[in-house]
Parts: sequence; C-alpha cells; structure tokens
Amino acid sequence: MVRSKKPKFTLEADSEQLTRLAQGTQGDPFSVLGRHSVGDKEVFRSFLPRTRGAWLDDDSRLMHRIPGTDLFEYVTKPGEIPSHYRVIRQAESGERYESYDPYSFWPQLQQEEMDAFHHGQHRYAQQMLGARPHIVEGIAGTLFTVWAPNAGRVSVIGDFNEWDGRCHSMRKHDRQGIWELFIPGIGDGRYKFEIRNAETGDLHIKTDPYARACEYRPGTAGLVTGPALHDWKDGDWLRSRESGGWHARPMSVYEVHLGSWRRNEDGSFMGYRRLAQELCAYVKHMGFTHIELMPIMEHPLDESWGYQTTGYFAPTSRFGSPDDFRAFVDHFHQHGIGVLLDWVPAHFPRDAHGLAAFDGQALYEYHEAIKAGHPDWGTLVFNYERREVRSFLVSNAIYWMREFHLDGLRVDAVASMLYLNFSREEGEWLPNRHGGNTNIEAVDFLREMNEAVGQECPGCVMIAEESSAWPGVTRATSEGGLGFGLKWNMGWMHDTLDYFSKEPVHRKYHQDMLTFGPMYAFDENFMLPLSHDEVVHLKKSLFGKMPGDEWQRFANLRLLFAYQWSYPGKQLVFMGGELAQEKEWNSGTALAWERSSQPLPAGVATMLGVLNQLQAEHPALSEWDCDARGFEWLSGDDRDQSVISFMRRSEHEALAVVLNFTPEVRPGYRVPAPGPGNYREIFNSDSVRFGGTGVENSRELHTEPVSHSGREHSLCLTLPPLAGVVLRYQS
Repeated sequence: MVRSKKPKFTLEADSEQLTRLAQGTQGDPFSVLGRHSVGDKEVFRSFLPRTRGAWLDDDSRLMHRIPGTDLFEYVTKPGEIPSHYRVIRQAESGERYESYDPYSFWPQLQQEEMDAFHHGQHRYAQQMLGARPHIVEGIAGTLFTVWAPNAGRVSVIGDFNEWDGRCHSMRKHDRQGIWELFIPGIGDGRYKFEIRNAETGDLHIKTDPYARACEYRPGTAGLVTGPALHDWKDGDWLRSRESGGWHARPMSVYEVHLGSWRRNEDGSFMGYRRLAQELCAYVKHMGFTHIELMPIMEHPLDESWGYQTTGYFAPTSRFGSPDDFRAFVDHFHQHGIGVLLDWVPAHFPRDAHGLAAFDGQALYEYHEAIKAGHPDWGTLVFNYERREVRSFLVSNAIYWMREFHLDGLRVDAVASMLYLNFSREEGEWLPNRHGGNTNIEAVDFLREMNEAVGQECPGCVMIAEESSAWPGVTRATSEGGLGFGLKWNMGWMHDTLDYFSKEPVHRKYHQDMLTFGPMYAFDENFMLPLSHDEVVHLKKSLFGKMPGDEWQRFANLRLLFAYQWSYPGKQLVFMGGELAQEKEWNSGTALAWERSSQPLPAGVATMLGVLNQLQAEHPALSEWDCDARGFEWLSGDDRDQSVISFMRRSEHEALAVVLNFTPEVRPGYRVPAPGPGNYREIFNSDSVRFGGTGVENSRELHTEPVSHSGREHSLCLTLPPLAGVVLRYQS
C-alpha cells in the first residue's frame, strides 16, 4: 500500500494570519488569500467555512485544509493555474458550488476617480461606489466598493455567503479610505457591509450608502441590481426642458405623498406603475404643470414621510422597483407633466444600519456632538467640511435628475443648513471661525451643488425651502447668491394663512398681512407654498382653517386659491386641498375621496382646474412672476371693506385682480385703473359652477374719467362676496 505524503503547509496552524482570518480581524485579506509565490512554488489559499472539501480549478487538484481551520491550500509549480481560477467547494450539506476566486483579481478602481471623490470633486460617485455589475476579462460579477477610512476590516456579507463577514473581506485603498472587492458570479441578492472599527474592534453592520435598491421594510439590506431595463420615451420632453425658460412659464405644482394619495382596494400601497396611470390622469385633468413628490428615497419609518432617509440612491421599495419608478416619471413626461422630488441634504437619522457613525466614528456627520445633533428632529447633520461628503451629496442630487429624468429637487430645511444656531439656544452651538452663526461650509456646499446641477442637468430647477431672510437665495453664485432657481415664500404663506383664519369682521385690522408681501415679492424668485407642513400636527386642514359657516368656509377656500394663483410667484398646493378635506392629512390612510362627489368640494376642485387653465391661457399670470414689471398695485388701502386690487402684466397682456375678503356683496365698487380702457371679467371665484352665489360682472366694463386713489380713471363693478375676480384689459 502506497501512503500519501503528508502535505506541507506554507502557513503554520498557530500563525497569527490564521488566527486573524478565523476571528475576522484580517484587514488585508489579499496578503493571505489568493495566489502567492513561496520559494519556487505557487500557493493558492481560500477561506471556506462550512466546507467539507475543496478543489482548485478542476476535480484533479484537491485543496488541503490546514488542520483546525477553514483555510484550504493548494501548492504547485508556477504557471500551472490560470490567472483567474475557480474554486470548487463541497458544502457540509453535500452540495457542490463552483465560482471564480475573488482574490485572483487585481484592483478595479481607477486612481483618478478615487482622488476626485476624496477631493470632493466627483459628481458621479455612484458610478464608483456601491454595488454595480462588473466584467473582468469576460468574467461577470459585482464590484462592491465602500468608503470607510476608519475601518480595520470591511467585508461584504449577504445571502451568497450566509452573512459571514470572514468570507469576503475587502481590499483597502489606504489614501482614500475606500474598500473594494470584485465577487464573480454575483448577479442579484441582498447584501450589507460588515465594518470593524480599527481602534475599538467594534463591529457595525451597515446598509450600503450607494445601494441602488433596498429590500422592503422592515428589512434594511441593499439589493444587488443589474442595469436599468426601462426604455425611456420622453425624449421630446427632455429636449424641450433643456431650453429652460421655466421662470416665464406657468408652474403650478401638486404636492403628493405617494403612500396616502390613494390606495389599493385592500388598503395596501399602490405601486409606481398604477400610481402613474391614476395620478397622472388626475393631475392632467386638474391642469397642474408639475407634481412634487415627498421623499421617495428609501426610509425605514413610514411616519417620517421619507424625510429621514437611509437609502439615498434607492427609490423606496414600498411602491416597486427602480425600473417601476423610471416608468412612473416617463409616463408623466409623455403626458406633459413635470416631476419634482423632495430631497434632504440637511440631516439623516441615527438608525444603526444607516450613515450614523458609519465606520465606528463620525464620518458623514460632524465630529463635534454639539454640531452634529439636530435638536428639532433628533437626527444628525451632514459634515459639509468633509470633501467626500460633498461628493456624496452632489452626486446624489445629480443622480436623481440624470438617472430618473426628474425635473428638479425641492431642497428641504435649507435654513437649518445655513445657520449654526438654527433651533439652538445660547451655549448649544459653536460659532464659525469668524465668530458668527453662519455655517460657512454649508453655504459653500449649496453653491457648489447648484453650480454642478446647472452644468450637469440643464433645464432642471432647484427649489429652496428656506424660511429665513437670507439674501440672494435665488441669485446666481457668480453674484454672491446661493444659486437656487426658486425659493419657497414662507412669509407669504404664514401671513396668508394667518389672515384667512381670522373672521372677516376682524380682517380690516390686519390688511398689512396682504400688503406687506409685494414689498419683497421680487427680492427672490418665489414659489407660493400651501404644503403638507400646514395641514398636520393639529394645524387643521386648509378647509378647517377657514372661519364662518359652511358657505363662508367654502367661499374662503376658493378665495384663498384665487389669491394664490393671481399673486406673483409659482404655486404649490398639497393634495387634499382641492377636495376641501375636513380633517388633517393622515399619512396612514388615503385622501377623503368621497368628497369629490359632493357638490361644494367638487366646486373647489373645478375652480382649481379653471385657475390652471386661466394661467396657461394668460401670460400675465406667469411670464413676469419673477420680474417687478409683472405686478402693480391699484389699491391696497381699503381696510374698512377689506378689498385689494392690483394689475398682473406680461409683455403683451394686462389683467386686473380684485379680491373681496368679506362676505358682503359690494355693488358699484370703484377700482382705480392705470388708464382708460375696456375690461372683461374672465374669472370669478363666486361662480355658481364653483359652488358660489353667482354674483358676476357679465357685461364689458369701461373705465370712467373718475379719479380714485390717485388715478385719473376708474372702473365700477360689483364685487361678489368672499371672492376674487380677474378682469382682462381689452384696449
């Protein structure tokens, strides 16, 4: 009988390398695993837990297990094994698996790309980081990459390795703190990163910050996904969008929370594709030019409405796949409707699987706890000083517009980014290097972001939800501004809703709430928001804010919308407002659609559709929205009767707007006119069609040479109760 020779191993059973592999503390797996030259031999090593036997490249080359370990070796002469070789393993269950060895591949990342990310200059970081399909010399798999500079070891874990962090340890690029591993044969499935902090040794299981898709809540794993398969058909829309000019065109926005706009018959979420059909048809019927989606980036908690994001590059799986969301946007574009998206670069949640202390230390957030913690939401503030964080955020903004063809982003909570003392008392914030309260690096980031979007996404609009008096939010960065396209007019919103909540008899004492706004209406490019924030947390619905009996409440709501649509600026209204929904918005249920079949709520919705049509047909209501030439007071000082009047203009059109904020009909009411001419009533919110009383000016109106409020000419008309009228100048 011939006895087989006892194998001679190149690593001793008690060596430090073996111990570190077994304990999962080996931060440089390529120094042990894969192909190595030892003297005049080549040695191949694989770490294979839960394995009965293993062979190298074919069944003739049995790999030997180092006793007491899960490390297998094969020793041979140089040149006998191909560059990229396969390992065949027989699991303890008896099943055999064959795959190319990940440790037979050279680094795949480009030094220039890593440096660009490291220096905050990468605008497409998702093309380098995350999990993406990759082919090396004809061998397909997935390239996993992650930024974790404070880690001592990072591993890819997932369904493919039974979530064992010892199996697929990654290679580190020390200078940039980026880790990578190409795993052949991986095409789909769940995954995370297991990160061992270099200083403490603590393990952290993290979702990939660049994951393109995530599993359905309550799961938090990323999903390996292939390339997009959706066949876009919105080329005409995109070409038209690139020409810009949206400042001078109608923009009325319907703000939507996808989880509660409408639901399936069984109460479950509608998917992106069904939502595309039903929501698009509804919005088109109503005449809105755009929808704005509350954040649909992946988030673990429904009640956060998406504003506490964990998956910045992943459309939430609540409504379907990324391709389903592409189809959603495409459908809207093909029907002539733009899609905007809420985006949250101000803060992120503390969930253990998310960005917080990502590699065991503050990484995406500020290092100083006093600066990192957000007092309002219990979240963490992005560290805008870190250049890699800037690459992350700028890339993310561009990603949503390029990858999903979105038409712009509404940037949430900008004021909280600009001010170090936002919602903080004395002693709860740190001044900047000049001793002030401005977050200098956040200002720099916002300018950099808007410049990048302008260059990479021509025709898209960046909208700031900015609640302070920060100057130049929509001024170009070259002129010292922040570079946004539009800013939410929070002052107009607060004054308007405060005014409308008052009983009409008291409104004469608060006329300044209406007349103050035009003094600054053209300091910025404004959007007029009646958003979700105003109809939650015991603030009442829009309809619920309106005073008086039922008739007055509906008349006030119609008047509110007439005022909003005739005022200079772009309009935004949250879903349900058009239904005169009685209760506050509840994100856990669908809107009160039964209201749409009731006459008075249906009248409000009909009127909003007419306002959108009016805006589309009359340039004076949009062309100079952001130009002081577009607005001229006729009279704002009739406090006793609570009436205001003004002109809206474009290059070739002039409209007079008269608004009566009391329930009194005012026959023979005289309005100053800018000159002689004829006018015709083209809109009246008191129309019977809208549920009003039908007090209208049906005949053509002529100015008279009767001076009024400093004007030599005036119009005499009948003002309907709690209503607005729009008159077109004829000649």
